Amino acid sequence: MTDAASATQTPRPYRSYVYAYPHKTAYRPLPERPPLAALWADEPKDALSLYAHIPFCEVRCGFCNLFTRIGAPDGLTTRYLDALDRQAAAVREALGDAAPVRFATAAFGGGTPTFLTAAELERLCDIAERRTGVDLRAVPLSVETSPATATADRLAVLAERGATRLSIGVQSFVEAEARAAVRPQRRADVETALGRIRDTGVPVLNIDLIYGIDGQTEDSWRRSLDAALAWRPEELYLYPLYVRPLTGLGRVQDATAADPAWDEQRLRLYRHGRDHLLAHGYTQVSMRMFRRTDAPPLGPDDHACQTDGMIGLGCGARSYTSRLHYSFDYAVGMPEIRSIIDAYTETADFSRAEVGRRVDGDEARRRHLLQSLLQAEGMPLADYASRFGTSPFEDFAAELSRFERLGWLDTDAPAGLLRLSAEGLAHSDGLGPELFSPAVRAAMAAYEAK
Repeated sequence: MTDAASATQTPRPYRSYVYAYPHKTAYRPLPERPPLAALWADEPKDALSLYAHIPFCEVRCGFCNLFTRIGAPDGLTTRYLDALDRQAAAVREALGDAAPVRFATAAFGGGTPTFLTAAELERLCDIAERRTGVDLRAVPLSVETSPATATADRLAVLAERGATRLSIGVQSFVEAEARAAVRPQRRADVETALGRIRDTGVPVLNIDLIYGIDGQTEDSWRRSLDAALAWRPEELYLYPLYVRPLTGLGRVQDATAADPAWDEQRLRLYRHGRDHLLAHGYTQVSMRMFRRTDAPPLGPDDHACQTDGMIGLGCGARSYTSRLHYSFDYAVGMPEIRSIIDAYTETADFSRAEVGRRVDGDEARRRHLLQSLLQAEGMPLADYASRFGTSPFEDFAAELSRFERLGWLDTDAPAGLLRLSAEGLAHSDGLGPELFSPAVRAAMAAYEAK
């Protein structure tokens, strides 16, 4: 295809879920293994984000390519928390005391953090507070859970330790669709779990739903939406289904095949879900996120993902400085994940970065634009100019001109604001990859799935 033809062709709407840039498949081993103390020495540390990753689930859904394993035999969770404790202590030492160290937000994700027992969740909170210094009761704290693990004792611990948001992956209230997505669950159990979450009094409930499941129709999709709305969740996330290599669905479907009919189905269901939520008092925050217009604020949060650093604890977590993103090895296949988790639990020295990617210069510009533009509120041009001394229309003239031709930019946005149109938001998963650098694309293409 010629460059001219490529510039006028509409990208596929579902190419890649852009939740972070660069993706971990672009990370590589860092031969110099830089000390964390050097990486963080000159970084601002007054509005950090803390993320603790728990890589365990009771089952693995057919669509899931997250870094997680099924079960944790022979005291593995204890060994994992021991390692998390060692890592947290090493990270806090690396942050130093030359400048104030303050965490503005925290999250426990996975996997399924509530796979841990109530006592283990207490220990996780203790590690976060005593080792890193975060005050979990004073900052927004989000925790992910599942219907099977949202038990009263676990939820009580989280509520008492300061959780402000509980997010539950339901995916579908229609049992046949849940089975089609290889997520065995009974609706009655889902409803019971939701009742327990509401009983905690935690102010924000988020429900995750998926569209594009085999056999799903507008009618069945609306039934799931209405079942979720009956709980008046403060937030709803609508995720398109993806089939990725080495997942349960990926073993029975070609994860790389283009399917225009499926793309159209997902777009149709997305628009149906978006319009349904907007009509029921929700505001769209991004392609995926919808927040109830009268929902209470999460609390003080001055962390900006475009500019502030993140501390990731656990073998699947990422950490972000202004110049380097780093983590541990990444895999999707179960044998490789088990091996990486075992290696993590045996690690004594967490003082160096092992795997990562430099994110400076052009890559920093791309990340800032991506993370701002994919939000419904858009990006103030003044923020970009203040940080980089240039305009995105200079730095990304070809890409933004193409988005404008495709009708993806909001031509009615106020002066000084770069914002996507409704169709631009709908095509976020096609638009985002268009802003990846050639080097990141090449690294992702060269990554060997394992």
